[in-house]
Amino acid sequence: MIDDINNRMNSEPASNKKIAEIKLDFMAADYKQIPALLNQYKNDERSGVKTLCKMYEKKLSDYYGELARLERMRQFELKYKDYQYICGIDEVGRGPLAGPVMACAVILPKDCNILYLNDSKKLSEKKREELYDEIIDTAIAYGIGSVPPARIDEINILQATYEAMEKAINNLSVKPDILLNDAVYIPGISIKQVSIVKGDESSISIAAASILAKVTRDRIMKSYDRVFPGYDFANNKGYGSAKHMEAIKKYGITPIHRRSFLSKMM
Repeated sequence: MIDDINNRMNSEPASNKKIAEIKLDFMAADYKQIPALLNQYKNDERSGVKTLCKMYEKKLSDYYGELARLERMRQFELKYKDYQYICGIDEVGRGPLAGPVMACAVILPKDCNILYLNDSKKLSEKKREELYDEIIDTAIAYGIGSVPPARIDEINILQATYEAMEKAINNLSVKPDILLNDAVYIPGISIKQVSIVKGDESSISIAAASILAKVTRDRIMKSYDRVFPGYDFANNKGYGSAKHMEAIKKYGITPIHRRSFLSKMM
């Protein structure tokens, strides 16, 4: 495909090419080829070509901006680059009234260059799903840890979060040399830990962990929606939405509700 683009660029004058053909060249080009295409067509006076050039100038600018953002998110990975296996850890589900608290631990390659890694809350569901697959395919290792509602009620949500994180670490196929945690220190762990405030916005490893944890938990809550219809778990993910609260009043609590979170209602 790339050779075809280069051949068309070199064999036919820009003025002789149809706009549809030029559009196909841009669509098939990777980011490294776009500057050459922009330079080739910069003097073309046709409005359709000008529109294409403006569109791809914007795409190229956004791409360079994303690369710069990701470079800033590597600050902690670069700071601790002497450690071979750097593991990012994050959790989701501390606040909901129902469902498990979920944690994920991820070890990415040193040369990882997954675009749009970010705090999972800042990404659309579609983008999280896309990144989930890419992270799974790219990661050296990842582990998931989950603690159910009954255990949360038994030991409280903070201790359950620590427990989920420890499970995630233990489920890694590779032992990490250092842990980058999102704003916590995990008790009872002998591996070196670094607590980073807003870590899912500051570290690609923690961001990757936040995405895997979020997608995994969301899928679980969607499956619970089929088991307990009426509570709207597929949409509220266990949080106290108006529809969820009305369902509790109407139908009562389910086995996946956190009784300690609902003690006043009960």
